[in-house]
Amino acid sequence: MPRKNSVPVVNRPSTPAKETGPVTVPDFLAAKAQGRRLTLLTAYDYTMARLLDAAGVDAILVGDSLGMVVQGHETALSVTLDEMIYHTKLVARGVSRSLLITDMPFMSFQVSPQQAVENAGRIVKEAGAHAVKVEGGVRSAPAIEAIVRADIPVMGHVGMTPQSVRRFGGFRVQRDEPKLIADAQAVEAAGAFALVIECVPATTAEKITGAVKIPTIGIGAGAGCDGQILVTHDMLGLFDDFRPRFAKQYADVGRTILQAVEQYCKEVREGTFPDAEHAFR
Repeated sequence: MPRKNSVPVVNRPSTPAKETGPVTVPDFLAAKAQGRRLTLLTAYDYTMARLLDAAGVDAILVGDSLGMVVQGHETALSVTLDEMIYHTKLVARGVSRSLLITDMPFMSFQVSPQQAVENAGRIVKEAGAHAVKVEGGVRSAPAIEAIVRADIPVMGHVGMTPQSVRRFGGFRVQRDEPKLIADAQAVEAAGAFALVIECVPATTAEKITGAVKIPTIGIGAGAGCDGQILVTHDMLGLFDDFRPRFAKQYADVGRTILQAVEQYCKEVREGTFPDAEHAFR
């Protein structure tokens, strides 16, 4: 999907990885060789996507985490492919620079490689994503390989894979180092251009990063990865139902919203809003 030349709504606070033009898959691959750390955040609608894009993040992920932070479910398992396509459409309208990646939701790629290709194709063709993300290592390699053969870029995801939460018995740190390295190498061999590593010991994540040539993106995996990703609702203080230990809160936007709404309600009830400044003559 062509990216719009939209006017940024905020000033970029720091120099992004790439000053001009959109971020591409080759840019991701080059970043690791150049020692340039990559920044990723999640978005589920136009407004947030436009802000993140203007701030200079390298990639925006439309994550199936929307099942929890947007829909209010306990897990992401109930999110459908159509819902992912819908939210990706919203985000795509706000993106002009960042690489736009969309999660393939639970049971949208596990049945067969053909199913994986068809559904990945819908995400790119109908929603405007630039790439898809597929959870799982060795077990998901055939699906990743099939999608890549269709010229659709794939980001892998190993470690604590949220779609496996029932098998793991909850959101738990994954410590089987030989398996994690094997999973990462299988994802790379299948053709993925990058790899998310979630909730593994920092030393293990560093070993995985050294074992593959594609960039690794950490979330709860320490500082040894080639980049980092957070759920935006976590880092902005917009989601209190569950606070992962690894999610640094950079702002308390939730508290700001709460205070603003309380003040609005107070002024309306007291009759001080709207005043003359906010009314037509």
